[in-house]
Amino acid sequence: MASTVTGGPRPGYGQLLRTPGAWTFLLPGFAARQPFAMLTIGIVLLVQHTTGSYGSAGMVAAVTGVSMALCAPQSGKLADRFGQRAVLLPGVVLHTVSVSVLTALALADAPLWALFAAAVPTGASVPQIGPMVRARWAAKLDGSPLMQTAAAFESVTDEFTFVVGPVLATALSTGVHPAGGLIAEAALTLVGGLLFAAQKRTQPTVRRVSSADAAPRASALSIPGVRVLVVAFLGIGSVFGGMQVSLTAFSEEIGDPSVNGVLYGVFAAGNMLAGIACGAIAWKSGPRQRVVIGYVGLTLAASGLWAVQSVVLLGALGLLVGLCIAPALIGGYTLVESLVPASARTEAFTWLTGAVALGQAAAVTTAGRLADAHGASAGFVVPLVGTVLALVTLLALRSRLTPEESPAGLATDREASGVGHRTRVTVD
Repeated sequence: MASTVTGGPRPGYGQLLRTPGAWTFLLPGFAARQPFAMLTIGIVLLVQHTTGSYGSAGMVAAVTGVSMALCAPQSGKLADRFGQRAVLLPGVVLHTVSVSVLTALALADAPLWALFAAAVPTGASVPQIGPMVRARWAAKLDGSPLMQTAAAFESVTDEFTFVVGPVLATALSTGVHPAGGLIAEAALTLVGGLLFAAQKRTQPTVRRVSSADAAPRASALSIPGVRVLVVAFLGIGSVFGGMQVSLTAFSEEIGDPSVNGVLYGVFAAGNMLAGIACGAIAWKSGPRQRVVIGYVGLTLAASGLWAVQSVVLLGALGLLVGLCIAPALIGGYTLVESLVPASARTEAFTWLTGAVALGQAAAVTTAGRLADAHGASAGFVVPLVGTVLALVTLLALRSRLTPEESPAGLATDREASGVGHRTRVTVD
């Protein structure tokens, strides 16, 4: 099933997009992942409207994020074992129903515990489209230098959804109906998810476990480098969550709620532009070094958010923060290809995506409470603290971000077939 792209000019977007079969999963994948960028902000806007509290809104969104972070890796593990389609079909239906229930409860002024109860299946059933698309690229490009380009392309695609998604959800929630953002999220999840699930030919090959080899598979989290990346992605999630709530609170403070979507769009646009550049540049440094450098820049940029009171300055600093996120994200996703065998990559990608969601959930809750008590400036402290803690961990354990022999239960395809050991890939 896997095909390797070799030869030709220096790897670039044009060569990547000419990969046979790529467009069959890229287009429906883009539609299906759009709701991911709308969910948190849609919940925050609806619950804040019905309860009048950013803290309550942040807690409901946080429950969703925690639920997703805990369940996403299990979804990825099931997709590796049984196929993406088998996981997606029931998942998108459950998510659509769960979002509908949460929306109805919020509009009915249900107690906070009822919103928490509905938020659990809402988060648990979020379709992991981004990791599944990355796994399809990895299956197509195994061993090809185009993998880095694919990681950059996926980061650009993710950030483009975060340019469009929050703006769309905000416009629908503030200009049409408070529940408009969540209703659109549920509809897009159902339609886009079913279209993506229909693309069976490009999903990674499912490797059945024989009865003679029925020992439980080790988790991708057993790889030390994956654990370090999870911590780094938790910090990135704190930036996303802290920015969402704090920008919303800032917009309310200045009396112009409509500027919220614009400011968050500028922040996401910075990430998207940096992602485009990362995929177009022929890097001499390895992905590990780019993760560290990008994280240092991200921490420095996030350190000034709390002190800014001007819309223009906040937009400029938000753009800089976005520019620094992409190198860290792309470097981390690129490292997965060398750190994790093909049989566990979807799970590894979902651990990273789940870490972003968990960091976002914690940040939304903390920033919401700080914004309620002390204003938007206090909420902007959350991205700073999150990135500092993650950077310290990343610097201390960066040596773990090098390929090692696969742990027991995570044999590579070549090892499983008796062909030989996986070739080590130079990281730096």
